[in-house]
Amino acid sequence: MADTPDHVTTKIVVPGAHSMVSLLGSRDELLTVIEKALASDVHVRGNEITVTGAAPDNALAVRLFEELISLLDRGQLLSGDAVERSLAMLQSGGHDRPADVLTLNILSNRGRTIRPKTVNQKRYVEAIDRHTIVFGIGPAGTGKTYLAMAKAVQALQAKQVNRIILTRPAVEAGERLGFLPGTLYEKIDPYLRPLYDALHDMLDPDSIPKLMAAGTIEVAPLAYMRGRTLNDAFIILDEAQNTSPEQMKMFLTRLGFGSKIVVTGDITQVDLPSGTTSGLRIVRDILDGVEDVHFAQLDSADVVRHRLVGRIVDAYAQFDAEEQAARGPQRGPGRRDDAKRSRP
Repeated sequence: MADTPDHVTTKIVVPGAHSMVSLLGSRDELLTVIEKALASDVHVRGNEITVTGAAPDNALAVRLFEELISLLDRGQLLSGDAVERSLAMLQSGGHDRPADVLTLNILSNRGRTIRPKTVNQKRYVEAIDRHTIVFGIGPAGTGKTYLAMAKAVQALQAKQVNRIILTRPAVEAGERLGFLPGTLYEKIDPYLRPLYDALHDMLDPDSIPKLMAAGTIEVAPLAYMRGRTLNDAFIILDEAQNTSPEQMKMFLTRLGFGSKIVVTGDITQVDLPSGTTSGLRIVRDILDGVEDVHFAQLDSADVVRHRLVGRIVDAYAQFDAEEQAARGPQRGPGRRDDAKRSRP
C-alpha cells in the first residue's frame, strides 16, 4: 500500500543486543498490550517492527519502542504495566522520559526494588530530596505514604538521619486511647498497622523489633508528638487529613535540626467529626510561599494499585462534583465549614 498523507509506514529496527522476546514477551503478551494501546497497526518480522497509520500515531509508536528499548538497555525487565505507564507519560506531553522515571531506584530489599511509576511520583520523590518539609496530597493508592517511607529507610541506611518516626492521628478513637482495652501497643496497633506493613516490605522483618527497641524506628499516634523536638530524624505524618489545624501546627513545629518531614493525606477522605476543619485542607493557604516547604499533588493517574482503583477515584470525584453542582450555593446545616475549607 502506498503512503498517503493520512497513512504512512514507519520501520523500527531493534538493535541486535536485545531479543524480540525481551521486548515483546515470550508469548507476545507485551506485543498484545502495545497493539491494543496504539492507534497504528504493528507488524513484526525478525528484528524489524513496522507501524502503519497516521504520521502522529506512528511517531508515538516509535517513541514508545525507543523508551522500551532504553529500559532494556538499563537492565529492566519489561511488563504490561511498564508499557502502559510509558505510553501514558508520552501521551501526557511532558518532558520526563519514561525510561528515566521507571529506573529511578529508591530502595532495594530482598530482590525487590522500589521506584516511582509515574512522573508525579518521580517529582514527589525528588521534592523530598530537595526540601525539608514536603506535603504529598492525593487519593488512595498513589504511593504517597509508601514512597515517603522508602525515602525514610534510604536516608537511615545512608546515615543522613539517626532515626525514623512514623505517626498517624488515631481519629476513630478520638486519640482517647485510655478508654480502649489492652496495653498501649494493643490500643494503637489498628491505627498504625499500615505503617508496620510497609516497613516489612522495606526491611528485614527480624530487624524491625530490634530497631524499634533501640528507638531507631518509632511508630506512634500523633498525640505522642506533643512537647517534643525531633532532631536528626525523618518524620512522616500519615493520614494528615484527619488532623485539626492545631494538631497540624503542633506537628510541624516539632521539626528539629537535621530533620526532614513528609506529610501525606487525602483531603477527600476526612474522617473528622462534622464541623471540624481539616488541618491538611488549610495548611497550603497558610504555608504558601514559605521557603523550603513543597506541596506535591498526586491524582488518579498516579494510582499504582489495581487499575480499577483509578477509575473508582475518578467516578467518586465526578459524583461529588455533580452533587455539589446540584446543591448550588445553598448549603444545609453543617456545610458552612466545608465551604470555608474548600479553597484550593
